[in-house]
Amino acid sequence: MFTGIITDVGTISATEMRGDLHVRIACGYDTGTIDIGASIACSGACMTVVELGPDWFAVDISHESVSRTAPGRWETGRRLNLERSLKVGDELGGHIVTGHVDGVGTIVSIAAEGDSTRLEIRAPAELAPYLAPKGSIAIDGISLTVNSVTDQPDGSTVFGLNIIPHTAAVTTLGGMTVHDSVNLEIDVLARYLGRMEQLRSLTKR
Repeated sequence: MFTGIITDVGTISATEMRGDLHVRIACGYDTGTIDIGASIACSGACMTVVELGPDWFAVDISHESVSRTAPGRWETGRRLNLERSLKVGDELGGHIVTGHVDGVGTIVSIAAEGDSTRLEIRAPAELAPYLAPKGSIAIDGISLTVNSVTDQPDGSTVFGLNIIPHTAAVTTLGGMTVHDSVNLEIDVLARYLGRMEQLRSLTKR
């Protein structure tokens, strides 16, 4: 369980195929406080620590996880938003984030808006029902508030976000460009409400 508040930005320093994809991530964490088997969200995807070094940790990423996350996300040199798992008593500064990627979005526009940056992201049709203005969403693991939703003729939706300078500076969002892909996780409450509505519709048939 996570909050979507990024605590470090790591860099993939090495990758190796070992059946699953083995990825080493350089980080600024005190790795002496991390246990083997601990969970760390890597750009929104919950991963299990399998190796540790003085300034790095390693994870094994299954084909399923690779296929469901943003293309090219696990290549050497890529920067990743990192968040260690929530502990009982920690401040819940963002929203409840599970670290399960629901889909991949595409940045369609980036524009200055006051001191902030306005991002518009296209989400696939299967996620469109779960996005609402002033609702929460995790973008590459970052807890953000949806400001606008515009449904598209093909069933997809374009939603808008405002990124303050601090968020741009301490996450990977500051380096994003149009057409970049991002990991999306819908709000967990919206996921369960959507499932309840789906079952309610089936019982009415």
